[in-house]
Amino acid sequence: QDAFVAFHVDKVLVSKYLKSLQIGELAPDQPSIEPTKNKMLVKDFRELRATVEKMGLLKPNQLFFFLHLAHILLLDTAAWLILFYFGTSLMPFIVSLVVLTISQVQASWLQHDLGHLSVFRKTKWNHLLHKFVMCHLIGASAKWWTLLHSQHHAKPNCFQKDPDIDMHPFLFTLGKKFSVELGIKKKKYMPYNHQHKYFFVTLPPLLFPTYFHCHTFYIAYTKRYWVDLAWMLTFYIRFFFTYGSLLEIKSLLAYYFIFRMLESSWFVWVSQMNHIPMDIYYDNNLDWVSTQLQATCNVEQSLFNDWFTGHLNFQIEHHLFPTMPRHNYWKVAPLVKSLCAKHGIEYQCKPLLTAFADIVHSLKTSGELWLDAYLHK
Repeated sequence: QDAFVAFHVDKVLVSKYLKSLQIGELAPDQPSIEPTKNKMLVKDFRELRATVEKMGLLKPNQLFFFLHLAHILLLDTAAWLILFYFGTSLMPFIVSLVVLTISQVQASWLQHDLGHLSVFRKTKWNHLLHKFVMCHLIGASAKWWTLLHSQHHAKPNCFQKDPDIDMHPFLFTLGKKFSVELGIKKKKYMPYNHQHKYFFVTLPPLLFPTYFHCHTFYIAYTKRYWVDLAWMLTFYIRFFFTYGSLLEIKSLLAYYFIFRMLESSWFVWVSQMNHIPMDIYYDNNLDWVSTQLQATCNVEQSLFNDWFTGHLNFQIEHHLFPTMPRHNYWKVAPLVKSLCAKHGIEYQCKPLLTAFADIVHSLKTSGELWLDAYLHK
């Protein structure tokens, strides 16, 4: 399966766990591809995958990731030094907040690379540094992230299979088809016709300091991720000890909550610009390429866009090759475009600000469709 190949770096190791699950083999006259999947597209993508491997595009440049980690640690240290040297008045307070937010968001992009096993060739080194970055530098569970994010990659924008769209229908109505269905069924958990307005004050600023903040601890505790919990505690001990020596308790709590809000806003706008405007519906059991392309789009490349988004501006390439080091996305992008053109698949790429605006536009459209169906059907 293409998903199996895409997710696993050491295929020999993981194949050992599958032997006990084998129930037989297909008869010679049985098709190996289901009728809902594009046989020629599957064939061409597997040839592209082989080409990618021969070109060495799955091999990481560890200097790239070392420099990325170094700039995260420098910013993390600088945030504290600003308060230490310049005091805790308003201007140093704000500058320190901005610097720490940048460090945290860039750390979240790096943990994303580590979680996808794209930094080191050895899986165990990816896992170890993932715990350091995600648990110690950010304060969240690495295994919690892997659990949720792997489901997202397997079935992006597929309702009840992609946890990233679990906000539907309780907070937002997503996708044109779902919005009409909710309206016909007279379901109204929220005033969806205003969701493009309340989006600004709900999901972007509050996802991290509220839901994620609690959910990561809940999953880590209930699933007994004791090692992750221990690593996570080191973040809070370090943060409250170092910043607590400079700030009073009220200022300290305000500092913590504000940088979480800023971090959350940055993350949500970047992570959702590639998915919310795309097709959102039930799983139709399509082939790997079709599943990923109908749920993802790209943002134009530039040095700033690459850094600001953690190379998630190449969301299409990332979803097709999740273990590929991000510094190689631009190299495989022309090959992916050619594959899409050959099979008549739309390859969307847009400016950064347009991608942000499309989030709001898609929410507004979905809300209007819901209201129309709610009132007239």
